[in-house]
Amino acid sequence: MSAVGLSRMSVQLPGRLEAVDDILARNGRRSTERRMFSKVYGLRHSPTLAPGERMEQLLATAGRRALDGGKAALILYGHTLLIQQFGCRGGFSDWLRAELSTPDTPMYGVSHVNCVSVLRSVELARRFLASPRGADGGPVLVLGGDHGSISDRSRFIPGMTVGGDAALAFTVTRESGPESESRRPRPRYRYLGGASGRDTRFYRNLRMSQAELALFGKVSCAGAVATLAAAADAAGLAVDDLDWLMPHLSNAMFWRTFAAASGIPRDRICLELLPEQGHNFGTDALMALDRADRDGRLKTGQRCALISLGQGAYFQVVIVEISEESC
Repeated sequence: MSAVGLSRMSVQLPGRLEAVDDILARNGRRSTERRMFSKVYGLRHSPTLAPGERMEQLLATAGRRALDGGKAALILYGHTLLIQQFGCRGGFSDWLRAELSTPDTPMYGVSHVNCVSVLRSVELARRFLASPRGADGGPVLVLGGDHGSISDRSRFIPGMTVGGDAALAFTVTRESGPESESRRPRPRYRYLGGASGRDTRFYRNLRMSQAELALFGKVSCAGAVATLAAAADAAGLAVDDLDWLMPHLSNAMFWRTFAAASGIPRDRICLELLPEQGHNFGTDALMALDRADRDGRLKTGQRCALISLGQGAYFQVVIVEISEESC
C-alpha cells in the first residue's frame, strides 16, 4: 500500500466555553460527582456554540482551510453522534461540498464506531489512495466533529466525560514516490502504522448496567494498551520508541491508569488541552497533535501515537512521524 501522510490540520472552535460544572448541574449531578469531574478528571471547560453559530459552518471553515484552495478526490466525515441538527435538515452533503467548492467530490460519513470515527477515516483514506480511483494521489479531505451541545444528554457520559462542540479537518495524501510523482508535496505527519480493536461485550453502549460500566473502565485501559502495542508493531517500532502520545481526552484519571499499565511516562502524554476544552469526541488526539506542533514541542523525526477510544468498545491508534512539511 502506498505511503501516505497527514497535512494542513485546521481546528475550528466555537465562540463560547461553558463550565463543565454548569453542564453537570443541569443534569442533576451531585456536588461530589461534580468535584470528581473537576479535581480528578481535570475537566473544567467545554466548547459550546454561541448564539447564532452553526456547527456546519465550523466544519466548512475547517475544510476550506485544510484544502487551501485545492480540490479533494474524496471527503470523509467522521462523527460520533448519529443525530445532529444540521444532518436532520437534509441536504447537508450538497451544501458542504458547495461551500468547499468541490460539488462533484464523493462524500461519505463514517459513523457507528463512536469516537474512533475520525482516526478510522485515516485508514479508509489510505485504502482509497491505494485503489485505482485514488491513483492520482488525492488528496482525501477528512472532517471530524460533533454538535455535542445539541442536548446535555448527548454530551454527558455518566462517570466518564462531557463532550463539546468542535470541528477539525486535514488532508491525507500519498507521499512522493516514483519519478512521475516527484513534485508531490511532502506531508507534515508521515503515516507509519496503525491498528484497531474492539471488545464486543460492551455493545449496549450507554445502556450498560453499573456492573458493565465498571468492567468497561478496566477493559478500556487494557484494550488501549493492546491496540497501541499492535500499532507500534505494525510501524516496525516498540512502544518505547514513541516520543509522544496524543490521547483521547476523556479524563485525566484514565491516562494516569494507562501510563501505569503501559509504562509510558506521563510527561509524554499530551494532556494540555484537557482543562482548556475537554473532550471533543473523535477529534481529541488530532487536536492534541496540532496543539503540540503549534507550541513547538514536536521535532522532525519524532514519532507520535494518536489514540481514540469509543463506547462500544472501540479502539483506534495511528502512528505518525514528524517530517519537514513541503505543502
